[in-house]
Amino acid sequence: MSNTKSNPSAPSAPEREARDERDGENTPDHGAAGSHLSTAPSEESSAGLPAMGVIGWARWFWRQLTSMRVALILLFLLSLGAIPGSLIPQNSVDELKVENFKKAHTTVSPIYEKLQFFDVYSSVWFSAIYILLFISLIGCIVPRTGQFVGQLRSRPPGAPKRLTRLPAYTTWRTGAEPEQVREAALAMMRKRRYRAHTVGDAVAAEKGYLREAGNLVFHIALIVMLVAFAVGQLYKSEGGKLVVEGDGFSNTLTQYDDFKSGSLFDTDSFAPFSFKLDNFVGTYERSGPQRGTPRTYEAHVTYEKGAYGKSQKGVIRVNEPLVIDGTKVYLNAHGYAPIVSVKDGKGKEVYRSAVPLLPIDNNVTSSGAIKVFDGYRDKNGKKTQLGFQAFFVPTFAGNGKGTMFSQFPAADMPVLALNGFHGYLGPDSGLAQNVYQLDKSKMTEFKDADGKQLKQRLLVGETMKLPDGAGSITFEGVQEWASFQITEQPASGWALTGAVAAIAGLAGSLFIQRRRVWVRAVRGADGVTVVEMAGLGRSESAKLPEELADLAGTLIESAPPKPDAEPGTESGTGSDSSPEPDSDSDSDSDSVEESSEEPAEGAEK
Repeated sequence: MSNTKSNPSAPSAPEREARDERDGENTPDHGAAGSHLSTAPSEESSAGLPAMGVIGWARWFWRQLTSMRVALILLFLLSLGAIPGSLIPQNSVDELKVENFKKAHTTVSPIYEKLQFFDVYSSVWFSAIYILLFISLIGCIVPRTGQFVGQLRSRPPGAPKRLTRLPAYTTWRTGAEPEQVREAALAMMRKRRYRAHTVGDAVAAEKGYLREAGNLVFHIALIVMLVAFAVGQLYKSEGGKLVVEGDGFSNTLTQYDDFKSGSLFDTDSFAPFSFKLDNFVGTYERSGPQRGTPRTYEAHVTYEKGAYGKSQKGVIRVNEPLVIDGTKVYLNAHGYAPIVSVKDGKGKEVYRSAVPLLPIDNNVTSSGAIKVFDGYRDKNGKKTQLGFQAFFVPTFAGNGKGTMFSQFPAADMPVLALNGFHGYLGPDSGLAQNVYQLDKSKMTEFKDADGKQLKQRLLVGETMKLPDGAGSITFEGVQEWASFQITEQPASGWALTGAVAAIAGLAGSLFIQRRRVWVRAVRGADGVTVVEMAGLGRSESAKLPEELADLAGTLIESAPPKPDAEPGTESGTGSDSSPEPDSDSDSDSDSVEESSEEPAEGAEK
């Protein structure tokens, strides 16, 4: 059974089709004029739009570059670009490591070289990101600074007409005069460090300007750090020097073992000073799981400022550099320098020196080379040169007790192992030589009586005789050496100041809330003064109602409520006793009181 009801007056399907045909025939064709009667949106051709032009594109590019989104992207790219500089050896730090990396990775090294991964911080792409970020930050800061100065010079806006619509609201009736209430509210706000003034029948107050100030300080500090970093890279200088006890160093270019500087550094601008390594003091843990760990690790020096400066004593420790006229002298490493003496076949001493050897493990097992270039003659009186491969252990385990490796970093039982060569060391070949390696390509190895390689372990005071009356070499004693890094890094103080200011500015922008408070006092229809207080924060905060309640509690002392009404603080859009909001048409015109001041934020809500 169906519930559908038919309508006898409704036309049938054939009748509807016939009627549609008649309507189509009788409808006049309005042509072009008829198109104007259509309510459908017309499609406009982009060909009629004006071209942006060079100036338009420049403005568009500048707006994009100075936007916060692009600044964050550039900052991310800068941190991303620093990753290769941390993982791949850099020429500016250690060229030897770069060469070893290229030999070990022959496939990727050409790619890295084209991408400038071995010189990341001076590469074109890293510099481009750096400069764009610098420009972006300046473009963000300059207009915001102008706006902030304008806000500081302006006064808080007048109160909205309906304070009940604000997030935090309270009201009460008092017997005090409206003028007295406003004066008390103005004094209270100023005492609480609000910027306040009276506008009409209300007091307007605002607080929290340091939030924007902290934001600006943070961005300005980033610029200071970027500038300090750039200045430091352009004008920096750093070099290394190994100094044996009793020897010294003068801050001139020729005194450095290795030296690097920025592209704008002037080699004539070295700070004039010198120092001498009096002695190195190192003590180590003797037992337990930390055996061998340094406990005392310091270099005692005597230094002078200038050419004729007074001698002063100083101690250089790890992370405690000696600072002289802005130049810092850091203690980098420590090792031993065995003292050896060499005599020729006639017993004449031709060489005596402390020879620094390089550590190869944590117990200061060391290796190196001893080279005698001049003064030596063989048994026939012919001039030649001597070379010895040296292996030194400060604490020898003893014969038959394992390999030739040190058991402890202190010089408890120093032993020097040598094997010798004679011939030509190649000092005049024009090629740079490593003082810690022996070039044996033009040298002949000394043989013992059995025709085997001549080698011997020496304790302090022992001598190794060279075969066929070629002379001898004696292990005379042990001195210690220290390696120093001398660094001049301009603008490092500015970089530290910028970092501290950035942290302080970021903290201010995160934890300081900007808010506005209005206090209205008007006489009601019954002649009793009605007090209204409302607050509005720049962002949502649970502390705003609490702060408004505290202000209301203070103001009540000057404007106590009448016994027939109790004060109440509301958080939201008003209370039950508040008047109902007007219709939409009324709220659009009356939501904010007519005033020359800027309307309150969110008062329209």
